Amino acid sequence: MNKVKSSFSIRDMENLSGIKAHTIRIWEKRYNLFSPERTDTNIRTYNLESLQKLLNVTLLYNNGYKISKIAQLSEKKIPALVNKIVSQKSGNNHTLNSLKMAMLNFDQSIFLKTYNELMKEKSFMEIFNEVFIPLLNELGLLWQTNTISPAHEHFISNLIKQKIYIHTEKLLLEQPRKGDDVYVLFLPENEIHELGLLFINYQLALQGHQTIYLGQSMPIENLKDLLKYYSNIKFISYFTVSPPADSLDDYFEQFTELLKKSPGSKLYVLGHQIQEVDADKLPSSIEIFKSIDELVENL
Repeated sequence: MNKVKSSFSIRDMENLSGIKAHTIRIWEKRYNLFSPERTDTNIRTYNLESLQKLLNVTLLYNNGYKISKIAQLSEKKIPALVNKIVSQKSGNNHTLNSLKMAMLNFDQSIFLKTYNELMKEKSFMEIFNEVFIPLLNELGLLWQTNTISPAHEHFISNLIKQKIYIHTEKLLLEQPRKGDDVYVLFLPENEIHELGLLFINYQLALQGHQTIYLGQSMPIENLKDLLKYYSNIKFISYFTVSPPADSLDDYFEQFTELLKKSPGSKLYVLGHQIQEVDADKLPSSIEIFKSIDELVENL
């Protein structure tokens, strides 16, 4: 079982900051920027304060400050200078670093403070596309390298979900409905990764479409009930890990049988699992899309 990290190896520091381990060692030795602890076998370990400092130093370094000058700054001067740079520029790197620190500390207040600052300058759509998607992509890599634990990923993902829920609910209360089509959003059995589907639901609500959000792990059998109440249903699903590749043909065959009961209905599918699907071999009632943007543009 993965344990929540309270200290980080030099490889973790590299993965989180983008600065090579060799460079971190040089900065440590030549400029005394960091003071890692050592294990009994003389392996460096770094705490959260060291990680925060490295992220700040990285931002300054990437903005043209020489490492020799950064090393001369006091512990209080470094974050103050970072805040000044962020206020003058877009600050996306700093924002991502703040959200990573919120995740690593399991600190909801840091997340909310960072998010509220973003909301002063950006729309929710811009925040999701420009900040949350890059963050989630990076977290995927950090999880694969064991730099973060599943607990970290679940913590930050659920905070993002909360924001999607809030903005979607506001739209559903305020936006007038348009058109006769109904969009039913669901994940197939054993699929629980719903951030992408939630964001699609938000974008559909933003356009004024009627949506029915069913969420995680819905068997095809359970979708039949929708056909009793609506025609011209546009089913939308997101295949991240399920169904497995060797079961996709069978899944599409079963769904085609379902759609025959409602000739005007369709299934739209996105996600990692459909990368190798030959769209030309699918029935006209099933369409696949490479991205959320592509799907929304074609609705």
